[in-house]
Amino acid sequence: MKKIKLTLLAIVAGVGISLYSCESNTYEEVAGVVENPTYNANVKGIMEDKCVSCHTTDSQEPYLTNYTEVKDACENYNLLCRIQGSDCGDVMPTSGKMPAARIKIIENWIAQGYVEN
Repeated sequence: MKKIKLTLLAIVAGVGISLYSCESNTYEEVAGVVENPTYNANVKGIMEDKCVSCHTTDSQEPYLTNYTEVKDACENYNLLCRIQGSDCGDVMPTSGKMPAARIKIIENWIAQGYVEN
């Protein structure tokens, strides 16, 4: 009987430790960073997912609904600084900082000259 209790206790402890050590990752965090992103393949989806609910032509500037607007926001509205959460205002999006992999995709896109396709 004592052996069964010890075995059961070991199983419960093992399951508890396993559950405690697991962490939740999003697809972007697991998939990693895109080294050579383009607007259409990589950046557009991020903007649609995280930005256009507030930044459309029906709402507030900068508008982020197409390539030209997003490029302009990077060059003239400190878009990268805002999504990085640096010292240029409140972090965007307002729901919270984007995963590091998404931010890195936008950084790479800017660094490589705003490739569209």
